[in-house]
Amino acid sequence: MKSVKVRILTRCIEKQQLVIKQLNQEIEEAQKQANDYGQPKDRYDAFRTKLMRQIELFAKQLDKAKVVLNTLVSIDAEKVLSEVEFGALIVTDKQKIFVSAGLGKINVDDELYFAISPNVPIYKALVGKGVGDEVYFNGMNINIKEIS
Repeated sequence: MKSVKVRILTRCIEKQQLVIKQLNQEIEEAQKQANDYGQPKDRYDAFRTKLMRQIELFAKQLDKAKVVLNTLVSIDAEKVLSEVEFGALIVTDKQKIFVSAGLGKINVDDELYFAISPNVPIYKALVGKGVGDEVYFNGMNINIKEIS
């Protein structure tokens, strides 16, 4: 049976792949509309300009989504960690955190985990800490119970 950390990472990758698929569909749809619309009607064709901007926006989002997916794929979920670092699964007395990418809530086996980026303040407060350490963050004490 796969470890919880592997299942969380798999769910994160699936979630990101879905985002990429949806962005590709949006780009295709906007491109189809632009093709169906035909050539610009005049120099200031607002509708076509809007479609081209949408395609450009979706393309930028797609690039970012691919970077996040590559980041997720680079994580070795089998590696057991003893302190908080990138790729760590942290269980505190407040919540369960997976340091990977800012994907938000991930539900695995009816347990709620938070996939966070290493750029968020809570990670900066926890980085380098080990099991049993306590961190004061955002007005509360957070006890680290488990790291894997």
